Amino acid sequence: MTAPPVSDRQVSELSLTGAPGASLPPGGLDRPTPVRTGPRSTHRPRVTPLPWAVTTYSGVVDRLRGAAVAQPRPERKRPGSIRQVAELAGVSIGTVSNVMNSPHLVAEATRLRVEEAIRATGFVRNAAARQLRGIPSTVVGCVLLDLSNTFFAEVARGIEDRLAEDGCVAVLCSTDVKQERERHFLRILQETRVRGVIINPVDPDGGDFTELPDRGTPVVLLDNRSDHRQLCAVTVDNVAGGMASCGHLLDLGHRRIALLCADADVRSVMDRAEGVRKAVLAGGLDPDRVLFEIPLDPPRNRGSADAAIEQAVTDPEPPTAFLCFNDTVAATLLAGLHRRGVAVPGDVSVIGYDDVTFAGALFPPLTTVRQPKYEIGRAAAELLLSESEPDHLHREVVFAPELVVRQSTGAPPEHPRAL
Repeated sequence: MTAPPVSDRQVSELSLTGAPGASLPPGGLDRPTPVRTGPRSTHRPRVTPLPWAVTTYSGVVDRLRGAAVAQPRPERKRPGSIRQVAELAGVSIGTVSNVMNSPHLVAEATRLRVEEAIRATGFVRNAAARQLRGIPSTVVGCVLLDLSNTFFAEVARGIEDRLAEDGCVAVLCSTDVKQERERHFLRILQETRVRGVIINPVDPDGGDFTELPDRGTPVVLLDNRSDHRQLCAVTVDNVAGGMASCGHLLDLGHRRIALLCADADVRSVMDRAEGVRKAVLAGGLDPDRVLFEIPLDPPRNRGSADAAIEQAVTDPEPPTAFLCFNDTVAATLLAGLHRRGVAVPGDVSVIGYDDVTFAGALFPPLTTVRQPKYEIGRAAAELLLSESEPDHLHREVVFAPELVVRQSTGAPPEHPRAL
């Protein structure tokens, strides 16, 4: 089938403004007559080049581009000043300031009139000018390891809600456990003169964050201990959490446990591993006989969970339980075991850590260790806001974890099957 003549396919209304655009010339564009230069192949269809179609398309694009360039750019409206707001509302500049900073001090009728004037003039408060007058910024930097992890998302929500109560906002940054990303974010946050930084550091013993307080930027450590430094900190007793998770498996009778951990020196994960070993020792057992570690990198990759299962099944003494350093790893592990036809907890048990929102909805529902994620975030924001108070004292807030037993753990089978 050949294409219809171009003259039958008039192109109109090309202008972006709604005015009639240019049309193709009467009679269309000249196009060459297709010529067959050899015998038709019986193995593939004949393809006839249509250079006229390309010419037509480029012509349309040229006309569209010309129509777009011809349009005048609308003039941007400049935001009004606080003086213009005051004049329009018939009040003083001080009253406008009170409406924005202490609205409870202004009569409702006056406040509504000023707010309407602000909308009419497009006035936006200049945060940089406020800081020059010694007024603290309303922006707080939050540098976290991995915002795609539901644990950190719930912590961030707690931070945001508490900051909002004091008229502040959070800028969220995800380092992906990379030192260079953390350094980059901290530099930008310092340059923008944020009120302070809440950070879950990549290296809790020597990151760039340790220099911020000396430069006037308060720092609160998240999910890390302060180790007697002049910093506030919010954390969970992760050693106790590790002991609780491993103790639960030992009480069920498990004596061969695979410990799935992050392939990174993250303080909270290291503390949990320490608690796991303490639980084994407390039971009078040898950690080298009961435990074997399987590092995961990257931890949230499905391939990492599959590799962990493969490593476990090739061990001379396959595990009867998997202890995961967070619920995301446990979820990917459950999926991998299901693909292999391994029953949980009939063949093996799986326990997570965090008790994120989806933990109870997994199949089977996940046994895990609960951290008060939202409360951790609120506490961190509270500590940071208190840094501006004259009687502020650095302190560390430690939350207690809680074992949540669901259906993913049980006694080991009498005759363990190959995974």
